[in-house]
Amino acid sequence: MNAEQVRHARALFTDAENTITSIAKLLGVSRTNLYKYVPELAAGRDFLIAPGAGPALPAPRCPALRPRSSSCSGE
Repeated sequence: MNAEQVRHARALFTDAENTITSIAKLLGVSRTNLYKYVPELAAGRDFLIAPGAGPALPAPRCPALRPRSSSCSGE
C-alpha cells in the first residue's frame, strides 16, 4: 500500500458505514495488508476519531486568516 491508500483507508474507516472488508475491496488490497499497513484499524473506530489519538497535524506555515497586505515566505 502507498501513503495515499493508507490515508484513504484511515479516512474511510472513520465512517461507521464502512467496514474493513469494503475498504479493502475499494482500495484493491487484502484485509491482511490493510491491517499490516494501518495497524490502528485493529484498535477500532474510536481510536481513529478520538481527539489526540493519532499523530497531530503540523501547524500551517501561514495563518489561514491574515491581513491581505502580509504574505508568507514562498508565496
